[in-house]
Amino acid sequence: MRAWAVVENGKPLQEIEMPTPEPKGTEVLLEVTHCGVCHSDLHIWEGYYDVGGGQKMSLTDRGVVLPLAMGHEIVGRVVKLGPDASGVKVGDLRIVFPWVGCGTCATCLAEEDNMCTVTNRSMGVYQNGGYGSHVVAPHSRHLVDPGTLDPAVAATYACSGITVFSGIKKALSTPGYTPQEAIVLVGAGGLGLNAIAVLKALKHQNIISVDISAEKRAAALAAGAHKVVDGSGEGVTARIIEAAGGPVLSVLDLVNGTATARFAFAALRKGGKLVQVGLFGGELMLPLPIMAIRALTVQGSYVGNPKELRELVQLAQSGELQALPVETVPQNQADSALMRLRDGKVTGRLVLKAEAA
Repeated sequence: MRAWAVVENGKPLQEIEMPTPEPKGTEVLLEVTHCGVCHSDLHIWEGYYDVGGGQKMSLTDRGVVLPLAMGHEIVGRVVKLGPDASGVKVGDLRIVFPWVGCGTCATCLAEEDNMCTVTNRSMGVYQNGGYGSHVVAPHSRHLVDPGTLDPAVAATYACSGITVFSGIKKALSTPGYTPQEAIVLVGAGGLGLNAIAVLKALKHQNIISVDISAEKRAAALAAGAHKVVDGSGEGVTARIIEAAGGPVLSVLDLVNGTATARFAFAALRKGGKLVQVGLFGGELMLPLPIMAIRALTVQGSYVGNPKELRELVQLAQSGELQALPVETVPQNQADSALMRLRDGKVTGRLVLKAEAA
C-alpha cells in the first residue's frame, strides 16, 4: 500500500510503500477513498502535546511509532474480509470508526471503545490511518453506512463530528439546560462549525461562537451562530457575558489552550460546566473553594464512541444536520494540506481524496 507518512517529526510527509494489511479474524480491509485532515494530526506530526508549565508530553513515549500514516476521519470501500468477518460485503462504502481499543474488555464490548484502558489502537495514531491507501477495521461494528451522504462530509463525522456531538451531549446534560440557554463554543474552525450544525439540528436557539479570526466569526454566523465574540486580547470573558446577557451555563472549548480555558471558566455561572475538547495545550489553575461554592464542573471529552457515530450519521441522513463546508484535495497533497491547516488557512475541513475515488 502507498502512504503519505510521518517519517520524522516536524519534517515533510513522505510518500512510501508499506505492506498491505491482511485482514484476520473479524477484521475488514478497506481501500481509503476520503480522509479528513484534523488538528490532532498536527500534534502527531510535531510529536508532542503541550501539557503546560513548559512541559511536553512525547507521543513516542505514549507508543506512537514512526513511520506512520496519520488520518482518522476515514471513508473507505471494503476490499477484503477476514475469515470471521460479517455484516459487510466487498464493494460497500463505509465510514470507519477509528478510536478502537482492545476489542475484548467490558468497555469495548459495551461500545465505549474510545475509553478502553487496556490498549489504544486508534487509527492514524497507533496504527496506520487514512493518509495511506488502505486501513483495517477490527470489526464490522466499527463501520457505518453513509447512505446518500457526500463521502467527503461523512468522513468528518468520524472525528470532528462525533467529537463535538459527544461534547455537546455532555454540555447539554448540565442541570437547568433549556434550548434557550446560551451555549458558548470556543473556536470556529472545523470543530466549531460542526458544533453549530449539530446544535442547530438539535433545535438549540442560543449559540455563541468565540474566535480570534474575523473570517471564522463570519463563517460561524453564516453557519447559524446567533452571536459571535472576538476571542483575541483582553476582556474576552466580559464580552462573552455581555453577548449572553450574563454568566453562562455551558461552554464547549474546542481549542482548549491556557488562554481559552481561563476565559471560558471565568464566564461560567453557578452550576455551570466547562467541557474541554480541544488539544491546543497548556494548563488551567482552578480556585478550589470557588469550584465547591459555585458547584462548577470542568469535564474532559475524548472524541466519541461507535453508538454516537451511528446516532450522528442518522441525524445527518434525516436532513436536519447541515453539512460542514469541506474542500477536497488529492491524497498525494497530504503534506501541503497539513501545512495549510498549521498556518490557519483553512475554514471548515480539508479532506484528502484518493485518486480513484
